[in-house]
Amino acid sequence: MSIVSVELIEKHISNSPILEKIYRLLEEDIEVQELLRMSNVMTVTRLKYNDHGVVHSRIVSGAALEIFDILTGKGIVPSSIRDKISSSMEEAKIIVLMAAYLHDIGNSIHRTNHEMLGALLAKDIIHRILKEAIRGPLKKIIALRQEIMQAIYATEYNVKSLTVEGGIVKIADGTDMSMGRARVPYKLGKLDMHAMSALSIKSVEIDSGETRPLKITINMENMAGLFQVEEVLMPKIYTSSIENHVEIWLRVNDRYYRYYPI
Repeated sequence: MSIVSVELIEKHISNSPILEKIYRLLEEDIEVQELLRMSNVMTVTRLKYNDHGVVHSRIVSGAALEIFDILTGKGIVPSSIRDKISSSMEEAKIIVLMAAYLHDIGNSIHRTNHEMLGALLAKDIIHRILKEAIRGPLKKIIALRQEIMQAIYATEYNVKSLTVEGGIVKIADGTDMSMGRARVPYKLGKLDMHAMSALSIKSVEIDSGETRPLKITINMENMAGLFQVEEVLMPKIYTSSIENHVEIWLRVNDRYYRYYPI
């Protein structure tokens, strides 16, 4: 079992030199970091939404790689390998890592259509970093780039992911909903159901499932957290293309409730 947190990403890059290299390039890239900073200016400062900056990127990246390992460990084949885009699990993980890290940069332009904006903004960034990080023909870099862009675009609630990798990133995005994300907008005066619901969620756990490959458990102080589950996580699961591999459990005051599938 792993708790969704900012520390989770280090677990997954520590044993992979290529993933660590790409992650460090993203962390050190001036354009990437400024786009993430501006994403928080737009979402947190101006709209009083939850965090959409670098901390969120790190959390989603770690959660996505954790989900990837669980699902592939249960025999689920990444779409990029099935369709001969990636030639290894590590290349499929590159798609997941880069899409997870960059998925919210479109907020630096506007919240509306930020998923599409983000995919387009990411194009040159992805190409630049892949060329520096991996060896291979140009056509391989272009193909991987397009898979990453698809995964970023597919984080939109109403867009169905066309790949397992995109579905993983989409669900991982929804798992970052514990109380820490809501603290800044709450301090800025955000007192709506989204803020109060997020404040009631203590943690989110990712583990192997009991009846399905992946189990996500949301630990809540009270049932107010259910709003966050229904409005943030579940719409992403339903359009992930891997919804049949997921089960959702709620834990409230040490009592467990199976939420999905019923």
